This record gives sequence, structure tokens and C-alpha cells, in this order.
Amino acid sequence: MTKRYDIVIIGGGNAGFGVSSVAAEAGKRIAFIEQRDFGGTCPNRGCTPKKVLVAAAHALHEIETAKVHGIAVGEPRLDWAKLIDREKAMIAHIPGRLEELARKRGDVLRGHGRFVGPKAVAVGDAVVEAEHIVIATGSKPRPLPIRGAEHLITSDEVLSERELPREVVFIGGGVIAMEFSHVYARAGSKVTILEALPRVLPGLDADAVAEIRKESERIGIAVKTGVKVREIARANGRLRVSFEHAGAEAKIDADRIVNGTGRVADVGALDLEAGGVRHDGIRVEVDAYLRSVSNPSVWVCGDAFVASAQLSPLATYEGQIVGRNIVNGAREKPDYRSIPSCVYTVPAVASVGLTEAEAKAQGLKVAVSVNDMSDWLSSRTYGETAAWAKLLIEEGTGRIVGAHMVGHSGEELIHVFALAMKHGISAAEIKSTVFAFPTYSADIKSLV
Repeated sequence: MTKRYDIVIIGGGNAGFGVSSVAAEAGKRIAFIEQRDFGGTCPNRGCTPKKVLVAAAHALHEIETAKVHGIAVGEPRLDWAKLIDREKAMIAHIPGRLEELARKRGDVLRGHGRFVGPKAVAVGDAVVEAEHIVIATGSKPRPLPIRGAEHLITSDEVLSERELPREVVFIGGGVIAMEFSHVYARAGSKVTILEALPRVLPGLDADAVAEIRKESERIGIAVKTGVKVREIARANGRLRVSFEHAGAEAKIDADRIVNGTGRVADVGALDLEAGGVRHDGIRVEVDAYLRSVSNPSVWVCGDAFVASAQLSPLATYEGQIVGRNIVNGAREKPDYRSIPSCVYTVPAVASVGLTEAEAKAQGLKVAVSVNDMSDWLSSRTYGETAAWAKLLIEEGTGRIVGAHMVGHSGEELIHVFALAMKHGISAAEIKSTVFAFPTYSADIKSLV
């Protein structure tokens, strides 16, 4: 017998829980379909466990700068196996607790979900029907069409392998590559990044990327851009990547070669055609309300929605919007203008709003304030090795339209600019605010 629900959510990650938080409160009958760990990528194989490794890299960075304070410290040694064990222990409870939460909000169906009709999804031999079906399947590592790609590992293995590799090569210079390269390098590995594009982190402000590249190279990471990877093969008991760079052929041997090109929407196995869901193989076509343009019973949110950034809080935000649009009728559109993001290198890169190039492309007249803060008293107090910021302020209105920081606790301070952008607080109003001193936050007044 076919079971019927108000809402079927394919995926038990942040986006799916965002939908269910609204729908359950409204009394909707919900079914979750999840074939792996509840919580999805972020708490199990992404941001949460990654931050445990990043915290260790921060500790090593603090040891490096201890001499600034007159503190003599011996050569540190990271026990990589213990760090991985700590990371696994810290997240072990998450899938079970989130599955309990899912069961409180609805039924849980274990297995792979696929469309068998416009309002029907099969899970194994069972079929469920619903007035609304939400695609919240998240993302998967981007496949690389190069010879020997089967030798690549992904962030999953980086977060699981208990032996620290001596030499690591990242294919791609995206967020994953930059973050884990800083962890590896500070742990003692030799790291090389091979990026096909002219620069790493192509979605971020070019000047901010230049700053973090300098810091990356300072700690020993070799960053090569404009690279064409030819092949990955086994050689002398290790792995060898062959590539073209600056018009010359080159090779690097390593213990691990990591796919650092990012992630793509995990929608390929949903049989979208059977659901009447229009797509191009990766992107599901949706309207401004996150609803399928070809099947109004289907909604998309989180990493499965490729038009927005792959951020955990954003997945929850989009899921809640979908939940409200289902419950109240399609009336709410997502607003991405003040969503902050961070790349957790050490130090971090933080960003919100438009890059300088985007502001110019939109024809905005902006005052661009760029500050190298490395010689500021606050930076020198803590021995910062990189401290930089760029603010974009609209001329005439004083409205902040973009903020980009490297170091200087930017991963925390960026939220001040996000709040200002969301709630219309002008640069002048920020400047007139009293901040505690001496703090990094007090320096905000000198940036606007």
C-alpha cells in the first residue's frame, strides 16, 4: 500500500531540517528519505569535523608566533592520528541525535530516493506520495575528467585517514583545497596546489585572494595557477601527477593527491525525468521561490540548488523559506545580499556582499577602502602574520555593499558588516558606535 504524506523530503541535512522545522510546526505530515548519515555533509564530513582540524592548525600558528611575546617554544609535533580520533569523537553523536529529531517530526525512510511520478518517490520497493516533494540531497565531490582520477581522494579521506602524508597535491584551488592545505602545511606536510584558472578561490575578491595566497606561500604551500593536469599514475610506490604549467611539462610525486575542485549538486540519481522535473544534468530549473518550473509540487534547497553558495547556514535558510512557501503559499524569495561566508585558512578569509569587480559590473559608484592592517597596534599586539580588509561603500548613501577581510578575526568581524547590510546601518552610523577598546572590533571604525 502506498503511503501518502503532505511533504516528502529527500535528504536529511541542513536544508531538509530547515523545511521540516517549519512544516512540523504547521502540523504537516512529513517523511524524510536518507540513505546515509543524518545531518548530511556539514556535521559529518564537512564544516564541523574540518573545524576541529583547523583549530589544531590555529594552535600551531599560535606556537609559531609565540616568540613575538618573548615565549620560547620547542619544535611542535602534531600526533595526526590523535587529532583524527578527536575529530571523530566530537561528531560521533550527531547522526543519531539528528535522526531522533527527524523521527520526532515525521517518518524516516532509509535508502535511496528516486522519482517514479510527479508526486511519487520510490525508496527500494516502497513508494510514497506527497503533495510536495523537496529535493535536499546536498552535494558530492566534483568528478574530474582526467586520466587516473581513480587515484584521487576527497575531503572524506582527509578527515578519516590517521596517517599524515609527507607530501600532498591538491588538484584545484577551491575552498576545500585552501583550507586543508593550511592544515596539512602547518602539520608538517609538503603541499602543492594545482589550479586550472588564473587564480585560486575564483569566487572571492581578487585582492583578498592575493593576500591569502601570499600567506599560503609564506608557510610553504606551493601555489601554481593556469595549470593543465594531464594524468595521475602510480610511480615508485607513490602517486605522480603530470601537468603543464607556464608552457612547460612538469611532474610531482606525492603520497596523496586530493580532489580540491569543489562539489556539485547530488541530483544525478534522482530520475528527475520520471518526476517531470526539468534540469540540465546538474541544475534543477526553479523559479524565484525555489520551486521547480516544470513541476510545481517539487522544491529545491541547500547544496542541491546550485545557484547559491554551498554554505550550511544558507541551506537551513533556504529550507525554511521552502517550508514557509509550502505552508503559506509561494510568496517568499531568498535574499543573498548579506550572507557572510568564510574560508577557514589560517588566518581566515571572510566576505559578505559584492566583490569590487561585481560592484563595478553592476554600475555602482562605490568608495573602496583598502587597509593593510599588519602594522596596526592591534595586529602587532597579537603578532598577526596577515591582516587586511577592503570595504565597499556606496557613494551618496553610505550603504555598505561589500566587505572582505583576511585575518584580524575577520571570521567574526564579518558579521558586523553583514548585520549592517541586512538592517540598513550606514558606514557613518557604524563609525559613531562606541566599541570596547582595545579590541579588533574597535578597528572597524577605522575601516569604514
